[in-house]
Amino acid sequence: MKLTCLSQGGGFYFPPCHIIQLCGFSLLMECPVDLSALALFSPPFSHNNHLIRAVPWYKTVASMHLWDPSSFDAVFISSPWALLGLPFLTRKPAFSKSTKIYATEPTVRLGRLMMEELVSMHMEYVGYYGSDKKSGLPDWMNRTELERLQMEWKKMVLGEEKEELTGWMPLYSAGDIKDCIDKIQPLRLGEEACFNGILVIKALSSGLEIGSCNWLIKCPKGSLVYLSSSVFGSAHAMEFDYVSLTGQDIVIFSDFSSLSSMDLDEENINKCALSGESEDLSVPKLIGADEIEDEAEKIHFILSCIVDSVKEGGSVLIPSGRFGVIFALLEHIGDFLGSLNLKVPIYIISETAQETLALTNSLPEWLCKQRQEKLFSGEALFRHVELIKEGMVAVYPFLYSSDLLEKWKEPCIVISPHWSLRLGSSVQLLRRWHADPKSLLILEEGVPAELALMPFKPVKMKVLQCSFLSGIQMKKVNPLFEMLRPKLILLPENLRCRCPIKESEIYKILYYSKNKTTHIPSLKEKLEAYLANGLASQLQPTIFPEKNIAAARLKGKLLLRKGVYFLDLPDKPLNMSIKPSLHWGNVDPTSLLQVLNEKKIDGSILHYENSDFCVGITKPAEALIEVKSNKIMISCKDEICSAIIYEALKSICNRI
Repeated sequence: MKLTCLSQGGGFYFPPCHIIQLCGFSLLMECPVDLSALALFSPPFSHNNHLIRAVPWYKTVASMHLWDPSSFDAVFISSPWALLGLPFLTRKPAFSKSTKIYATEPTVRLGRLMMEELVSMHMEYVGYYGSDKKSGLPDWMNRTELERLQMEWKKMVLGEEKEELTGWMPLYSAGDIKDCIDKIQPLRLGEEACFNGILVIKALSSGLEIGSCNWLIKCPKGSLVYLSSSVFGSAHAMEFDYVSLTGQDIVIFSDFSSLSSMDLDEENINKCALSGESEDLSVPKLIGADEIEDEAEKIHFILSCIVDSVKEGGSVLIPSGRFGVIFALLEHIGDFLGSLNLKVPIYIISETAQETLALTNSLPEWLCKQRQEKLFSGEALFRHVELIKEGMVAVYPFLYSSDLLEKWKEPCIVISPHWSLRLGSSVQLLRRWHADPKSLLILEEGVPAELALMPFKPVKMKVLQCSFLSGIQMKKVNPLFEMLRPKLILLPENLRCRCPIKESEIYKILYYSKNKTTHIPSLKEKLEAYLANGLASQLQPTIFPEKNIAAARLKGKLLLRKGVYFLDLPDKPLNMSIKPSLHWGNVDPTSLLQVLNEKKIDGSILHYENSDFCVGITKPAEALIEVKSNKIMISCKDEICSAIIYEALKSICNRI
């Protein structure tokens, strides 16, 4: 098995990307696109010379242009954000029709809506700004134009090693999205899919968002877990199913989100790891509600900041791409405002919002138990359903919708894409409110705030940047591995120093780096196969007490079904009585001479070195017996004497 890391991700905006070569198949794990890089492009109204003035291009994996799309046997997508980059690959003419693409059903449906909205916002941008008239590479890719960028912006365009310029691509079209979706095989929760009769694939909830998953892949050579960004406690999504991942052979840890977490206490983690101490993270505490409580505290703080702004007469803009964050805000914002007797209109402005909100109510199996209990009791699964009915929340496809223009009131709270502040209604609203010190902008951690706000300077409105849980907390990584108990763990090189993880008697650890191939040793030395009942009943085993084993000869058909080998009955029955016996075992020269003497054959040892020796026979006929580690040779002109020697050797060896 081989593992190649193509990108190390940047939180949920840019998931990591790997190529796994397993059982002769090439598997691509994720196909990300970095949408936060859109902030490098200047909005049409801005004249800031530090940004790129052109129709936006999109940053994919740097080496995507070097990939041979026909070489991939299967592609695995773990979240809707990773799905956003898939059309860049599937639209290539060389992408094979036989390549399988796997994703969960919610990921496909939510990802499709996200892609369609991205294309719609992009076309709106082009309609306002105009398209590039020239074909080929845009002017901003010229060296002269790149040199004028600030050093920090230049790094975002070119990368640390100045090799990522080729990762920039023009956006796909609505037709590309349809072709991409048609190629995907959606999977239900826990559903098994068999790829080419060899790999058995299962998607298991990661707890991060509705439909996000980890992958369990089994094959005759062992089992593999691809562990993406996961959360133990979620207020809306199905819980992290780590139980189904226990006892597997290999775990590939690809959760990079917590590496950049602002609340990561590295010093304490390193001290505990180096001293051998650890927090009391038993199973109940590890999967407890502490993460939900932490997120609830953040939400409460955000709501208090929102209330402070609207009380002053300012409006609030929340450009977010995460469904979980939006659901969490809507879950509490109505009650919070109601408790203070504040009547503030809440607008959700998104072309796909209506369909997205409706979709979340049609996927109960991907929701947490608390949400599922509401389903059985007849309650609304999410609070936003009630808020919309009560008129506290209104959903509109566009900012310039006639109904919205008639009902628009300020101060107000607006939830709208896009978090880069370059596309969608967020751009127009930010132009309106950026100079208002009473207004509030809420951004997620990971968005380059200084870069995103550059076209709107001077910015007088308040800016609140929050970090939400988007992966496994570092303090829980070690306890998680102790529960999973794999044989081998593959970790990103970044974790070697930031969160030292010790090998145990149970598992070993290997580290992988970007753009380097890691060779993974085979964990199974022997081939395992299941016997059919009819074949097993025909066995006539010979017992060897000294070896504590029983062995039997058989003939059957070797079949491969769902990644497991089976021995079935042969097409024609086998008559074992006419088959010669099979012999094996060590031959001792002293024992051999003793048996030969009993059969009245005289001989002596001519040569003896290690386990190889020669015995010379003088009576009743001349003969030579050569014994080696891999064969025994009898040289004798007398057939009767040769037959007696052969019987003597058979009596010493084991046979079936």
